[in-house]
Amino acid sequence: MLLLWGAVPPAVHAEYGDVVINNFSDAAGMRPVVFPHWFHRVRFRCKVCHADLGFQFKAGGNQINMLKIIDGQFCGACHNGELAWSAENCNLCHSALPSTPTQVHESTLQKLGPASAAVPAAASAPAASAAKK
Repeated sequence: MLLLWGAVPPAVHAEYGDVVINNFSDAAGMRPVVFPHWFHRVRFRCKVCHADLGFQFKAGGNQINMLKIIDGQFCGACHNGELAWSAENCNLCHSALPSTPTQVHESTLQKLGPASAAVPAAASAPAASAAKK
C-alpha cells in the first residue's frame, strides 16, 4: 500500500511566499515551477542565491531554462544530484497548474490590486524634479 501512495505525486498548491515561475513552461508544454522560497530561505542566506548564483530580486526577472539548469546555472548549482535532487525529476518542480502566471504567490502587491502597480505621486516627485535638471 505504501508503494502505491508514493507512485502518484500529489497536486501542489503554491503557499504564501512561493514563487511561481512560468517564463517558458507553458510554451514548452510543461507545468509552471513552484519554487518554495521560504523553504530555501530557512536553509540559506539571501546572498547564496541572489548574489552568488545571480537570481534577481524580481519574479520573472531571470531567464531560467532547463539548459541553464542542467549546465549548473541557477537551480542547477545545487540541484545536481549530489547536493539536491537532479533536474531529471521534473514533477518535483514543475508542479503548478498550467497557465499560472509568474508571480510571488499571495504577495502584498497582489493583495493591494492594480493600484499597487502605480507609483505614488510623492515617491515619483524627486525623480521628476531630478529629470528636469
